[in-house]
Amino acid sequence: MKEFELSPQPDDERLTEDVSGIDQTGAAVDTRVVVEKPLTLYLNGQEIVTMMTIGDHPDCLAVGYLLNQNMLRPDDTLTGIDVDEELSVVVVRTERVTDFEEKLKKKTLTSGCAQGTAFGDIMEHFDEIKLPGDALLKTSWIYSLSRKINQQPSLYLTAGAIHGCVLCFEDRPLIYMEDVGRHNAIDKIAGWMFLNGMTAADKIFYTTGRLTSEMVIKTVRMGIPIVISRSGFTAWGVDLARQAKLTLIGRAKGKRFLCLAGQDRLIFDAKIDE
Repeated sequence: MKEFELSPQPDDERLTEDVSGIDQTGAAVDTRVVVEKPLTLYLNGQEIVTMMTIGDHPDCLAVGYLLNQNMLRPDDTLTGIDVDEELSVVVVRTERVTDFEEKLKKKTLTSGCAQGTAFGDIMEHFDEIKLPGDALLKTSWIYSLSRKINQQPSLYLTAGAIHGCVLCFEDRPLIYMEDVGRHNAIDKIAGWMFLNGMTAADKIFYTTGRLTSEMVIKTVRMGIPIVISRSGFTAWGVDLARQAKLTLIGRAKGKRFLCLAGQDRLIFDAKIDE
């Protein structure tokens, strides 16, 4: 795949709107702000959740959410994905009969932005996941990815108030998704990978958001062995990464970063004074 096969579309008028205000001097200004709208997800006729989202890639968001909540299995066959923009509804249909009434009674949420996700659901089978041990991460890739992603046109650069997630291979950013919640952005990546048959074992996951327990769990569930963030960590996120043998890179800015888990995958091939 070429770099940025899929990337943000900051010029899409559906994703932002003009708002008037004043600046620090009292002068009148017009600025672009990100739109958020509800999207209600159904699985085989059962209402699952209403998500606040910018509204792009609803098919990927719906499928990724269901995968990361253990409502879809990796071997499930989808028979349809129907999106109704007027009703703000997306319906995912599967060959397998599903019934999640008991699962939907759970109330424990993660620390994700907006509604978060049910922690018990995404933890299911976490201990059973084995990440590939032969994956490697060159420090030159970290610096290259940070530079390319930060320079790519995005809603963040246009309007702010948004999170980004990028699926990468070596030093190449492949799929770049944004949303008002970082959990939505990672779910879009998971959904895109499922719908396009993308393998995870040789990929790197980059996020602008902090490395919480939720982000670590979802990355591990996706089968990706390496995650990089320009933000920081939570203690539980670090503990879970070490448990899963996930390489956890945070505070990646310029030629600086911290690795708090999975250090054995690092190859120091770049000088920090380059």
